[in-house]
Amino acid sequence: MLGKLRAKYEKAMLPIGRAIATLGVTPNMLTLLSLAVSATIIPIFMKWGLLVGTLFIPLIGFMDMLDGSVARATSKTSRFGGVLDHVIDRYAEYFILCGFAIGGYMDWSWSFYAMFGMVMASYTRAKAESIGGLKSCTVGIAERQEKLITLIIGALIAYFMQAHIKTIMNITAFIVGTLSHITVIQRLLYTRRNADAI
Repeated sequence: MLGKLRAKYEKAMLPIGRAIATLGVTPNMLTLLSLAVSATIIPIFMKWGLLVGTLFIPLIGFMDMLDGSVARATSKTSRFGGVLDHVIDRYAEYFILCGFAIGGYMDWSWSFYAMFGMVMASYTRAKAESIGGLKSCTVGIAERQEKLITLIIGALIAYFMQAHIKTIMNITAFIVGTLSHITVIQRLLYTRRNADAI
């Protein structure tokens, strides 16, 4: 879905990437900085509440785009940088869902359900592209962007309703986790159809 817009927003981010590159900042430095930024969402949820923590999620997404924009602007893309970026993305998802749970806005059981689904969707893609030999396995009902947007929408609904907050967030986690597990199945089926044809 939103993944189809990737080329457009990557192009829009190029001027920012060029500007940051003039400061001598490398893509991998930005990736590690995004890890530090994403880790702060837990104390933000604890100290400043659901709304501020939720509004912090788009900043994490923006930080995740910066390293790629600098890499493309400077032609400094690398295989290690790609691996590091994907690993840090999983940590960011972990911090976000832990933030909801530690802040008391979501049950741990549903947080883990969503978290495991998101990790498995990414893991399935990684194995399809490494062991399966596929050039790309980004198919599926929901990629990372859709899942984060779903969490944001659910949290905003819970905040502005100011009632049944944990119930709404548990339902949101269920939706995110279920979309993730459906994506896993879709990626497995896609790999089955295409891997042996390579």
